[in-house]
Amino acid sequence: MAKEKILVTSALPYANGPIHLGHLSGAYLPADIYVRYKRLKGDDIIYVCGSDEHGVPITITADKEKITPKQVIDRFHEANKIAFEKFGMSFDIYSRTSLPVHHSTSQEFFKCFYDAGLLVEKKSMQFFDEKAKMFLPDRYVEGTCPRCGNEEARSDECEKCGSLYDPSELKNPKSKITGETPVLKETSHWFFPLGKYQERLVKYVDEMNEKFGWKDNVLQYCKGWFNDGLKDRAVTRDLDWGVKVPLDGVSNKVLYVWFEAVLGYISAAKELSEKRNEPELWKKFWQDEKTKYIAFIGKDNVVFHTIIFPAMLMAWNDAKSEKYVYPQNVPANEFLNFEGKKFSKSRGWGIDVTDFLDLFPADMLRYTLGANLPENKDTDFYWKEFQSRTNGELADILGNFVNRTFTFAHKHFDGKVPAKVKSEKIDEEMLAFLSEAPKKISELIENYKIKDAIFEMMNVARAGNKYFNDSEPWKSSKTDKEKCATTINICLNTIYTLAEIFEPVIPFTSKKIFDMLDAKPTDWMNSGLANLKEGHKLNEPQILFTKIEDAVIDEQINKLPKVEETPKEIVEEISIDEFKRVKLRVAKILEAENVKKSDKLLKLQIDLGSEKRQLVAGIAKSYLPEELIGKKVLVVANLKPAKLFGVESQGMVLALDTSEEGKVKLIEIDGSIELGKTAK
Repeated sequence: MAKEKILVTSALPYANGPIHLGHLSGAYLPADIYVRYKRLKGDDIIYVCGSDEHGVPITITADKEKITPKQVIDRFHEANKIAFEKFGMSFDIYSRTSLPVHHSTSQEFFKCFYDAGLLVEKKSMQFFDEKAKMFLPDRYVEGTCPRCGNEEARSDECEKCGSLYDPSELKNPKSKITGETPVLKETSHWFFPLGKYQERLVKYVDEMNEKFGWKDNVLQYCKGWFNDGLKDRAVTRDLDWGVKVPLDGVSNKVLYVWFEAVLGYISAAKELSEKRNEPELWKKFWQDEKTKYIAFIGKDNVVFHTIIFPAMLMAWNDAKSEKYVYPQNVPANEFLNFEGKKFSKSRGWGIDVTDFLDLFPADMLRYTLGANLPENKDTDFYWKEFQSRTNGELADILGNFVNRTFTFAHKHFDGKVPAKVKSEKIDEEMLAFLSEAPKKISELIENYKIKDAIFEMMNVARAGNKYFNDSEPWKSSKTDKEKCATTINICLNTIYTLAEIFEPVIPFTSKKIFDMLDAKPTDWMNSGLANLKEGHKLNEPQILFTKIEDAVIDEQINKLPKVEETPKEIVEEISIDEFKRVKLRVAKILEAENVKKSDKLLKLQIDLGSEKRQLVAGIAKSYLPEELIGKKVLVVANLKPAKLFGVESQGMVLALDTSEEGKVKLIEIDGSIELGKTAK
């Protein structure tokens, strides 16, 4: 099989806090497993990542701690780099966006677009904090909504009532930085015409999906953005900290983080070229159409890697002769929660990677996270599951098989690989299984089904244990030495296979196993056929995994913040007659589309059986329009019509609050129930 040239990136973690387990499950562990597997196959691959080090949150942290932004990023860059190393991440380079090579790369892209006449300068009024001497992003201004009176509204949007308004309409505005009243001040920014590339981007996504099978969650995010229509995006902002806008006469403006951060993948590859003293290395991967570029991210970064970054590369390629490659696949993962809730630094909910690895070996964590990756839906990390997988799978299945085989080899064959001389049906079946297992696992990893691949890896250990038990070497060692020798030979070669196929997932353990075998990895696709030679001397066995006691896990659970009981809600009681006035009907959603100027509202066309109606529902943050078509839901059919954002709504669709802020879940009705049926 021809060797591939592969470029792999993982989303740049923001250097404003420590890495936690959720980050690992999203963008880093899946990428590392994929990269390690590809290296074992002998492919030509580089894996780049680094810290995202610009933006307002870093300046806010610096102001609060009375230190410089550089001190903030230096602290977290170094801490996260060490955490990644302890976890076993195998980046070829872990760069940072504060380096000169990144600044020059980002400025080069801006100048390319500016010189091509692509960027549009626009003026607007923006809140300015005179005490902090800075323009304020929307989320750093708070005031009273001019529509509903909500006192925690943002500068241009109220999350409570969904209203959009001009910043000048916000009542009692306050800067969240200083608490002072900001003033409106004119400013100007350059905008990238994202909408100009929509048609090409739609074609690009469709072609990549057709050729390489993109994940459904990624496609749905793209469709949502395309359906809403791509709009101009500001590429500059008023700030001191960041990549300076490279234009004469422009001061106190930097490139927007969304624009320059993704270019960190290119600048990181340039830094790698410098470190390896191979000036053309970065071009070999970034500017060769044969390169296979895979971008590993979490679902919150989909739009940047499937729409915005490709559009920027298209704009560059239109203007320059040196062409960049586009992502061939963006296998985004969903979110990992912690003990049933979102990770929350402010609530102390979760655990950082560094703290975790001070308690337990990295491979235990890598295996547990890998076996429960949120590939298609959100998943949870539970301490009890971590204990169960460590004890029941790593220790009892994998560790036990390796230990009993080595112990037997040292006791009965002087610590050497015995000859395979007497092959029976059970032996041939095990060898056939070993020859096929790496191929099956390989196919799963190639299709980014890493959780399934890990399950199949452990199945090899399960098969090894079963083969050992069924062959009964403790009996044949006394009655048929040749049969016993064949059993242990095949078991040792199974361990060889396990060391290789598990290396991408538990690399520290695999190294131990190879040391015990006194062997090195071979070609991945032939690992099941790798024969340890007769008479090969084995090293002494080591205990691979120590079981975790209940008391250790209970201690970690007891450290979690106690969840306060939700106070009993006081609700106004109504009579049965009043309730009877509410007419609840079963309806089917026929059409759904976004309401203009609102990111929360969807316009629905519904069928009540006897009539069709239009509803407006605040569910846009929970459902994409195309997800709703055909769903049967419960609606209030006799609600007085109202207008929301200028769109008439003739009723209300019922939904439940969820634990996730801003998200709801529709009350769906069984498909067999007739339209128009009354709920009682």
